[in-house]
Amino acid sequence: MKILIIEDEPKVVEFLKMGLEEQGYMTEIAYDGQLGERLAIRGGHDLILLDVILPLKNGFEVLRNIREHNNNVPILMLTALGTMDDKINGFDNGVDDYLVKPFEFKELLARIKSLTKRNKGLFQTSNTLKVADLILNLDKRIALRGDISIELTAKEFHLLEYMMKNKDKVLTRLDIAEKVWDINFDTGTNVVDVYINILRKKIDKSFEKKLIHTKIGMGYILSDH
Repeated sequence: MKILIIEDEPKVVEFLKMGLEEQGYMTEIAYDGQLGERLAIRGGHDLILLDVILPLKNGFEVLRNIREHNNNVPILMLTALGTMDDKINGFDNGVDDYLVKPFEFKELLARIKSLTKRNKGLFQTSNTLKVADLILNLDKRIALRGDISIELTAKEFHLLEYMMKNKDKVLTRLDIAEKVWDINFDTGTNVVDVYINILRKKIDKSFEKKLIHTKIGMGYILSDH
């Protein structure tokens, strides 16, 4: 598997390159956004690690331009910008996951493993899920609420699929992190909450009937009750 690293800090690049190659991954490096974007659009990568603050072109601009050409390659942002607004900006522009520096390398590996899964596990299926007027076509990877098409990133789609398959069941943050991100240890990250907020914005905000509910102290539930 080949990973493109778009990062301008030499020490971070060295750390990532050494660690990933020890795990059997091949790497390609771009030290600025302009080169990184060109390499990403050229293709041939199984995953992209993307910083936000980059010379010549910032990561959000690079992300948007990559997504205009390729909506399938998983993109994981690695950045020191860790506010909720930064994360939502990344998710809205098509990033699949977001890891704030500094981070544990084992968590990075867990995220990479989750993002690069292909045709196996929970999401290999050939049917349609329906809860109230929300429909998820698992073959065409299409989400509809009523007659409105809902644009979802790959990770948002996976999260919604998991919740719909567990309709009316309270899912803890650990349940979701383990099944959707392959993370089975406490990382201290709020990635689950961020993604739930993104889904609410896309699935529930414009509709009177809300489907995603919070169970305080327990987790989240998708239900039409």
